[in-house]
Amino acid sequence: MRLLIVEDEAALSGLLAHWLSHQGWAVDVAPSLADGRQALALTRYDCVLLDLGLPDGEGFSLLQDLRQRDDLTPVLAISARDALSEKLAVLNQGADDFIVKPFEPDEIGARIRAVLRRRHGAAGRMISVGNLAFDESTRDVQIGGQIVVLPRREVALLQMLLRRAGRVVSREALDQAIYNWDEAVGPNAIEAQISRLRKRLIQTGATVEIQTVRGLGYILAEVRVSPDEVRRLN
Repeated sequence: MRLLIVEDEAALSGLLAHWLSHQGWAVDVAPSLADGRQALALTRYDCVLLDLGLPDGEGFSLLQDLRQRDDLTPVLAISARDALSEKLAVLNQGADDFIVKPFEPDEIGARIRAVLRRRHGAAGRMISVGNLAFDESTRDVQIGGQIVVLPRREVALLQMLLRRAGRVVSREALDQAIYNWDEAVGPNAIEAQISRLRKRLIQTGATVEIQTVRGLGYILAEVRVSPDEVRRLN
């Protein structure tokens, strides 16, 4: 999942980006209103953390732009201003939550998960293929009803493939889903991640496989055999 932080305080945005990255997000940072608009024009985000006081204008106007074009990307407004009138104005304009500075990273993480649960339903949105299930609100991976712990980038990769199960997902789309803008990424990074995820799915008895479509990308598809047969065939 991909998150955008629109925040001009470098120390705060850096702290949040570091913490959220370690929670499994791909995180981009935009230090101004103009940069935030450009990021949203180029990339689809699962959630936006939006500072209301930016050097080149009010973050409120970015929220208005999103909602006026019926873009329902979850937005958590951040501000040091805590007047009730401002909170109500921002929430009534379509923000999903309002967080007053200062705050702890743990609180931000909890608020993001709460917003996503509300968007996907109280129990979270479950995506299932074969005996593999993924909870988008908790980011839990289950295989055959058992929770399996995967590295954060493999979780992000799996989520992207599950969202488009049965369809080709391009290498570029996968790059965008799991790497931040400022990360140095080698030419075979996605191939290496796919290889590791394939092995882990086989080892855990998942009845799905990741197929390579040469020159186009990858497809996640169900294998209609038992988990033991999956292990034997591979």
